[in-house]
Amino acid sequence: MYKAVEEVLLRLTELLFPSIADVAVLSVDVNITIVRVDAQSTADGAVCPVCGTWSNRVHGSYLRFPADVPSGGRRVVLQLRVRRFTCGNLGCERRTFVEQIRGLILQPHVA
Repeated sequence: MYKAVEEVLLRLTELLFPSIADVAVLSVDVNITIVRVDAQSTADGAVCPVCGTWSNRVHGSYLRFPADVPSGGRRVVLQLRVRRFTCGNLGCERRTFVEQIRGLILQPHVA
């Protein structure tokens, strides 16, 4: 049973995010008007956008909702959990930063 569910989620990940690495689909909820996809990054860490230091020290996480797009007449909502990391460079002006998932979300560089 669990193997079948894992296989379905893997296929959904391949269909929904074919060119995006390090994203896992956690669940999909479909009803008459909306399709909700819950996903999260599976990367080991992220690079500070200011100083370039690699970090895997998670400071917290929150949900983001990238632009919704219709599919088959239904509204599709991507509920993406992103993590906030602590920068390990004590000299960096940015203490924490949010992971960026290329192809889904990418914030402009803020100094």
